[in-house]
Amino acid sequence: MSPQTKSKQRVRDHGEVFTAEREVKAMCDLVHDECERIDSRFLEPACGNGNFLAEILSRKLATVKKLYKSNPYDYERYAVLAVTSIYGVEILADNAEECRKRLFDLWDMEYSAVCKKAANDETREAVRYILSKNILCGNALTLMCVDENQKDTDEPIVFPEWSLLGTKLKRRDFRLDIMLKVGDKPKAGQISIFEEEDDSKYLSVNPVTKELMAEPIREYPPVHYRKVQENG
Repeated sequence: MSPQTKSKQRVRDHGEVFTAEREVKAMCDLVHDECERIDSRFLEPACGNGNFLAEILSRKLATVKKLYKSNPYDYERYAVLAVTSIYGVEILADNAEECRKRLFDLWDMEYSAVCKKAANDETREAVRYILSKNILCGNALTLMCVDENQKDTDEPIVFPEWSLLGTKLKRRDFRLDIMLKVGDKPKAGQISIFEEEDDSKYLSVNPVTKELMAEPIREYPPVHYRKVQENG
């Protein structure tokens, strides 16, 4: 586990203090059932270099190993699925990159140990690609992507939803700001209030529950989980 600070300057400039390992484990223990569910999605809005996400991924991979260690083919599929369920936003680019590398190294260590000679580089590249889409440099307060100076751009944060269909992954992209608007029953005219920002086309009302739902901004055809990098 990384130390809680990288430098006094970063603490002064960004208030950067990482959560200690003991607290990370204790907080994950509070939702241990979800942490151990392979497909349960987690979003860390200020992920730093990945203390929480690494712990969650470790627990998910332990479940994958417990269930599928005797079958490298199944282990590989579900280990990839575990990665697809991990999301993070981080305002500092070096932290975001360190988080991606840390999660990949953790995943690859377990993958190589279990699958041994059956492990392949195509799957590794697929996981690197998934992490490049799931761990983003952005501002979790404004829900916008940021530039190299940590300034908001005009691009909203967009995350892919990955669904495993046998040996294929289905990808649908959603805007984070839209997803955070859904879940409640809409009031009269609620969808129309987003029209000035052209947001209403990404919102609909569930005909059964009458709740607001997010609509994807883009959908991709299902592809083999080893080839998701060829579909983006």
